[in-house]
Amino acid sequence: MKTSIKTYHPFNGNHLETYTMDSESKLKEKLKLADSTFKTWKQLEIKTRVALMQNLANELHQNKTELSLLITKEMGKPIAESRAEIEKCIYLIDFYIQNSDHFLQDDIIATEAHESFISYDPLGCILAVMPWNYPFWQVFRFAVPTLAAGNVALLKHASNVTGCAIAIEKLFLNAKFPKGCFQTLVTDHEGIEKLMSNDIVKAVSLTGSEKAGRKIAELAGKNLKPSLLELGGNNACIVLKDADLDRHIETIVKARMQNSGQSCIAAKRFIVVEDIYDDFIEKFTSKVKALNYGNPLEDDTTISCLAREDLAETLEKQVQRSIDLGAKVTLGNTRDGAYFQPTILTNVTAEMPVFKEETFGPVAAIIKVQSEDEAYTMASKYKFGLGTMVFTSDYDAALQRTSEIEDGAFFINEMVKSDPRLPFGGTKISGYGRELSKEGMLAFVNRKTVYINK
Repeated sequence: MKTSIKTYHPFNGNHLETYTMDSESKLKEKLKLADSTFKTWKQLEIKTRVALMQNLANELHQNKTELSLLITKEMGKPIAESRAEIEKCIYLIDFYIQNSDHFLQDDIIATEAHESFISYDPLGCILAVMPWNYPFWQVFRFAVPTLAAGNVALLKHASNVTGCAIAIEKLFLNAKFPKGCFQTLVTDHEGIEKLMSNDIVKAVSLTGSEKAGRKIAELAGKNLKPSLLELGGNNACIVLKDADLDRHIETIVKARMQNSGQSCIAAKRFIVVEDIYDDFIEKFTSKVKALNYGNPLEDDTTISCLAREDLAETLEKQVQRSIDLGAKVTLGNTRDGAYFQPTILTNVTAEMPVFKEETFGPVAAIIKVQSEDEAYTMASKYKFGLGTMVFTSDYDAALQRTSEIEDGAFFINEMVKSDPRLPFGGTKISGYGRELSKEGMLAFVNRKTVYINK
């Protein structure tokens, strides 16, 4: 039986730390602590809970350098992007400091009663199963609104970012949150299954793969517990003939290559109308070639290795199977350990893995179409549903297409991205439920109807 977790720096393969996994008795202790803490935490006024959020923001700000280094060492993100991730977490906290009180206010409903309203009560202990690609942001966008609403949280993080998971718990403790309000669990999938069957755990939030989502949904259903799933994506980027490439090409490249292409909401399929196709290929290729590969700890590095070598191997296989089916390599397609060279594939069709599967790395699949109608049809021809982006000068016409896009997001002249002010989530096999905004705060509350007659 596995009793420890080792973490490694993906850029050089060096061993970072070894962590002892929580025993079954330790997990039970953490569950009991969460349960007892919830009984007092939920009774606090919202303004008291939110006041601690300012402490949390201060902790992030004061420790940004150290935390950014930890992110980069554990999963290989370029250091400038790691700093930006910490800053985004601070922005998220500020948003909920400003808005939690009115998000959670009772909703008065006019009925025949003397008074009737909806109150929003916390559910209790919420389990979060989180991925490695944004090891702080993914956790904070769950934890901040969930705790502000009066719940307590247990985190099962990806094993390769265990150091980040432990550091996050320490941040909450240093911010003076009650012990047991936020706890990290160093466990495996078997441990998660046992936790899901425990009555103390009231609901689960998962960000991860389709496979992990199906398993968690099965466990949640078996135990009749609410679940929120943010799963994989294969976002389309539609480039119409009137797109202003000189203005938007940097955004388009960033939409694929940010975080070394390791993002569920990255643009993965570029559907380009033939009128602008050659110009697009030239400008896109030029910008991708200009990306600066190197050590992720260097400030001028803009793209680096993937988080693990096995991830690069999987991507390599997807690309090769697509080439075998007729895709052409315009740029890249070289792997060295965990590094995968930024790659552009043309002559891509809907039967290829790079079109119909999620590619988690810096591979851009380019599809040429004849018309705007064909572009939208091709964009919708897939099983994922996180987001679609379209670049055009006629944004009014694009707006009229909104209902044709079944995804959780439709961005015009901008890359799909998460924003604390806007709800975030997917459809189809990209999951269900919404994080962020007011919807994220109400994801794990009991919407209680209260009806009063004199």
